Amino acid sequence: MNIKWKSEEYKENFSFVHEYGEDVLKLLKIDENSLVIDLGCGNGALTKKLSEICGGVIGIDSSEEMLKTAKKSYPNLTFIREDALNFNLEKKADAVFSNAVFHWIDKDKQSSLLKNINRNLKLNGQLVCEFGGFGCAETIHSALETEFNKKNLSYPRTFYFPTIGEYAPILEKNGFKVSFASLFDRKTKLNGKYGLKDWINMFVTEPFKNIDHITANEIITNAVNKLKPILFENGVWYADYVRIRFKAQKNRTV
Repeated sequence: MNIKWKSEEYKENFSFVHEYGEDVLKLLKIDENSLVIDLGCGNGALTKKLSEICGGVIGIDSSEEMLKTAKKSYPNLTFIREDALNFNLEKKADAVFSNAVFHWIDKDKQSSLLKNINRNLKLNGQLVCEFGGFGCAETIHSALETEFNKKNLSYPRTFYFPTIGEYAPILEKNGFKVSFASLFDRKTKLNGKYGLKDWINMFVTEPFKNIDHITANEIITNAVNKLKPILFENGVWYADYVRIRFKAQKNRTV
C-alpha cells in the first residue's frame, strides 16, 4: 500500500471508515463455522465485528502501526502483518472481506492482488469488498492539483478509483464470478473544525512527500479555502466520496 498510517489519529478522527464498512458486512454469507480474512484490517474494528458472526477471523495488514493499535484494542483476536499481494494462509478461507483498501493498491498490481486472494480462498469462497470508485473525492483532488500546478508542481494521482465496467472484468479474469456490483456517491461527514485539512493530511501524503512544510501548508490552505463554499455546510466539512462495492465467488483457481 502506498501510504504510511498514523494509527492513533486515524482511530480518533476517521472512525467513519469502519463505521460505513459495517454495512458491507451484510453481503457476507458466513456462520460460526466460517474462516474469514479481514484484508487490510487496519485498527481491527471490523475484524471484531466479523468475530461476532463467524467462528474464525484473521486480520491482515501491512501497517505495523495499525496492527499495534488492533492488537492493543482486541488482544484475543488474531492479527498478522502481511502484504495483500503475497500473504499465504495455511488453511484456505471461506471468505475474504476488505473495506477501504483496494484503492491504495496501484492499478498495475490489481491482478496480482486478486490472484493472491484467489489462491487463499476455497472454491466457491466469497470476496466482499468496498473501496473508492470512479470520481471519489474528485472535488478535493482537483483543487489540490490546481494549487500544485500554480507552483509548477505535478500532483500525482496515487489512488486507483475504477468503474464497475473496468473492475468486474479484472475480477473475472482472476477466477471470480461477480454476483453483485454497485457504484454510488456517498457524501461523507468529516470530524472537527479542520475536518478537510485533517483529511488531506491523513490520506493525501504521497503527493507531498518531497515538498517542504511551508509550501505544503500553503497549498493545503489555499485548496481548503477554495473548497469551503462547496464542501462546508452548516459548520461541517464533507468529502465527496464515491464508493464501489463488489461481491464475487471464486469459480476457478488461477
